[in-house]
Amino acid sequence: MKAAFLVKTGNSAKAFEIRETQIPEPKDHEVQIKVATFGLNYADVMARNGIYAAAPPLPSILGYEAVGTISKLGNAVNHLKVGQKVLAFTRFGAYAQYCVTHHLTVCLLPEEIPNDIATALATQYCTAIYAASWMANIRKGERVLVHAGAGGVGHGLIQYAQHKGCEVIATAGSPEKIAYLNEMGVDLAINYHTHDFSQEIIHTYGERSIHAIFDPIGGNNYKLNRNIEAVGGRMIMFGISAFSKKKGTWLDKIQLALQFGFLSPLEFLIKSNGVIGVNMLHVADQNPGIINELLANAILGYQKGIYQPKIAFNGSVEKLGEAHGMLENRETIGKLCVSW
Repeated sequence: MKAAFLVKTGNSAKAFEIRETQIPEPKDHEVQIKVATFGLNYADVMARNGIYAAAPPLPSILGYEAVGTISKLGNAVNHLKVGQKVLAFTRFGAYAQYCVTHHLTVCLLPEEIPNDIATALATQYCTAIYAASWMANIRKGERVLVHAGAGGVGHGLIQYAQHKGCEVIATAGSPEKIAYLNEMGVDLAINYHTHDFSQEIIHTYGERSIHAIFDPIGGNNYKLNRNIEAVGGRMIMFGISAFSKKKGTWLDKIQLALQFGFLSPLEFLIKSNGVIGVNMLHVADQNPGIINELLANAILGYQKGIYQPKIAFNGSVEKLGEAHGMLENRETIGKLCVSW
């Protein structure tokens, strides 16, 4: 089979090579999938830059999600069949013509759902649903802040919060993305490059007025978030993209830690609010059944019109480096995916 191997860190145009390699064989509780389309996520960018600790050593095959058909079943898998179209969450390995993953991180995919749309429903919408429903448990009437609202997870969070009847504030980094967020119907869109989002929110809604904050950026954002988090508020951290332009040196790590500051449980107790981290890779490792439930929820939500992913890029594998660069430079709105 062919696979897009990450062979060096750094420049996206030079980081990948298409190589022939062995088709992976499924273990007892795994399925083998013939991949039609795979998706890109910001964690892939961090892995390419050599600052994602969980990434496999080079040369490696990245990728958290795949759409395709089942080509082989492990000995213990009896509820799925060869030839079925599926959406799968993978622990790396999706940038290939074939991949394997645990059978519980695979969900049957209706034929009418396009492959590119389905890739968005995997990692990004599952992250959004898990963060908003399981971790933050947002409810009607609450005020929600979504950072990087024009990204894949941001789309899912905004649409979930709107469906629940929340007031939604979202940030983005360009006039084009702000215009798009307004088209999505958010109640307030803030350009974080030109405005201090915390001051804008305090001016509009008052101090400590946000019940749930969803942040994939981290760094300096953390303290600004804490300034506006309400009593009973929940801050959900699901990424640290502020670290993505760093080299991962000890100095970089110290600077990042200083940006977050000292975290004390006493502070959370006094203010009756808190911070929760979300890492879907570890969720899948510990309890793959949760992923199965989230995938099914995302597919059903799309069928009901609750979730409406936007596809920013769907190109051939030869354009993988270009797509990585677009994602890293925040040039896109929505999901990026690659098809064989």
